[in-house]
Amino acid sequence: MSSSQEAIALATVFIKKCSSVKTLKKARQIHAQVITSIPAGGRSPYLNNNILSMYSRCGSVVEAHQVFDEMPQRSIVSYNALIAAYSHSSNAYMVFELLTRMNREGFTPNGPTFTSLLQASCYYGDVTLGSSLHAQIVKLDFMSDTLVQTSLLGMYSEYGDLESSKNVFSSMVWKDAMAWNSIIVGHMKNDKMMQGLCFYGGMVKAGALPTSFTYSMVLTACSKLHQHDIGQVTHARVIVSGTPTDLPLQNALLNMYSSCGDTEMETKVFKQIKNPDLVSWNSMLSALAGKKDAEKCVEMFIHLRKVSLIKPDHYTFAIVISATRSLPACSCGRPLHCQVIKSGFDVSVYVGSTLVSMYFENGDCESAQKLLTLIPSKDVVFWTEMITGYARMGDGENAIRCFREMSQEHKIDSFAVSIALSACADLAASKQGDMIHCQAVKCGYDLEMNVCGSLIDMYAKSGDLKSAELILSNIKTPDLKCWNSMLLAYGHHGKAESAFRIFDEIVKHGLIPDDVTYLSMLATCNHCGLVDKGKFIWSYMKQNGLVPGSKHYSCLVNLLSRAGLLTEAEATIMDLDSTSRTFSFELWRTLLSSCVDKRNLEVGNRVAERIVNANKEDSAAYVLLTNFYALMDRWDDVSKMRRKIRGLVGEKDAGLSWIELVSGAHVFSSGDKTHPEVDELQTELLSLQQNLMKPEEDSF
Repeated sequence: MSSSQEAIALATVFIKKCSSVKTLKKARQIHAQVITSIPAGGRSPYLNNNILSMYSRCGSVVEAHQVFDEMPQRSIVSYNALIAAYSHSSNAYMVFELLTRMNREGFTPNGPTFTSLLQASCYYGDVTLGSSLHAQIVKLDFMSDTLVQTSLLGMYSEYGDLESSKNVFSSMVWKDAMAWNSIIVGHMKNDKMMQGLCFYGGMVKAGALPTSFTYSMVLTACSKLHQHDIGQVTHARVIVSGTPTDLPLQNALLNMYSSCGDTEMETKVFKQIKNPDLVSWNSMLSALAGKKDAEKCVEMFIHLRKVSLIKPDHYTFAIVISATRSLPACSCGRPLHCQVIKSGFDVSVYVGSTLVSMYFENGDCESAQKLLTLIPSKDVVFWTEMITGYARMGDGENAIRCFREMSQEHKIDSFAVSIALSACADLAASKQGDMIHCQAVKCGYDLEMNVCGSLIDMYAKSGDLKSAELILSNIKTPDLKCWNSMLLAYGHHGKAESAFRIFDEIVKHGLIPDDVTYLSMLATCNHCGLVDKGKFIWSYMKQNGLVPGSKHYSCLVNLLSRAGLLTEAEATIMDLDSTSRTFSFELWRTLLSSCVDKRNLEVGNRVAERIVNANKEDSAAYVLLTNFYALMDRWDDVSKMRRKIRGLVGEKDAGLSWIELVSGAHVFSSGDKTHPEVDELQTELLSLQQNLMKPEEDSF
């Protein structure tokens, strides 16, 4: 065998090896063998092109370029191989330098060249550059090349220019699955889900065979649009067509059934997956969390840890913690928090937000506050959870503090503003409310419905009815929350006429009064002693199909009791007890108080008997019973009640008082020494007491 024949034989062997190499280490070994076995002059352009492509495939564009520069002879294939390598890298600009160099050497771009150039232009998002390439493609008559057309589709979709994308697509004579996939994914990427599904329908009608990637895209769109029927039909088509179900397709099926609430089918699909990945597990956990099945969600999470080597990510923990937040923290929340710390996600703001929500749900403000100090970088969601948690716990001061800290780090959102204003309303902190109102105006949230409703509520509870009325008048079409806030405000201030005017406005605007509306109206009637109007509202509420709750009953019972209609009040409570199948102890106690005040022994005797039979230790009820028995001259029962009162060890909660300053609200209670400036306060109080004491000579 001659040396040239030997070189050709070796080159053939090396070319075969080059096509199968996937690691950079192996690629370098083969390249070294080529250098030592075949002299530079004996290496054909075909061999060099294969070595160049090998390096490109292994991710080393630098070494591919080095091979390209050392090639004694370069062809259009050489240029295309290197341009293709650069088009998928962060140095995509190099493709245009290579294009200039290629033109200088007398080579004309062909279909593969333009395919790579279009890919590179997508990386930069330069519309002008893409249009210029399109013009070149038309000029050089490559518009009939299917790969070039498909690349154009992808480029225009990436730019969001769906009109140009559709023009290119309609000009294609023969559309393969890749072209259809490109136009479908382009619309879905640009949030045109339904149009994407319409193109999928066109693909099926045209007789093109959808791929597993096509089905994955369609199922993803179905899950986002909650199109259960289309999703089921697509699943059936996958089965009938015999399309190989790879893991991405199976995960798309899981996600579709999960978002559509079909847990049974999702479970069947999950069981068919031989090696589920974390996406598969997360889909199952998310479905169970969506069904609010906390216990099964925990069981699934434990099963994941037992049977799989896959480690949960921050999304996994967020799902499970969110699902179990209503369960006792000691049994689920805290152990999960320990797992989070072990897995290294304790500083993840995404997981932290769900932990904060869980701790507040369990009434553990201290643990939630610790997370606030531990997580270094907090986002808007985390801060909003902190503000909402404190507000729900009735700790308005800390809610406002968190809002102030949030506004220093992030742009506040309308939801956070609304919650902070509600906290100000509960504290009657008008100065803080005014400042937050200013922030809402600056951010453009002052006309958003949820913020307006909270503003009306805040000003009304602070006693500033004029400001509340002004905000309502500035809203073009107030929603029910805004009307309810104003209605409640008038009720609190005893303006019954204005409250009924607002109620009429609600009905005139075509809004359906809800339980809050009727509760506010009943509270207004109770506050102003409007018995007949209260009865009318009660009847109107029932006629419109709204089932009264315990608070509605409480308002009506108070109204009837204060008016001396004790028999009607008794019948109302009995109606509630029979409906809810509970004993309304507080309402019976209220009625007994009215019986004592009105000296109604007949009703009072029946009510007292019910309270005694309830056998509930309640000091307020015992005091009322003592007074009632004294009214009836039943002194033995009076003595018995007094012994029970002395036997109760429970103490009444201390009352609170507060003062609002620029820095915030300061809360005080009897015997409380936790205030940070307690010593200075006591010194000042002592000084005031001394100034109030009269001199000894003035006492005579």
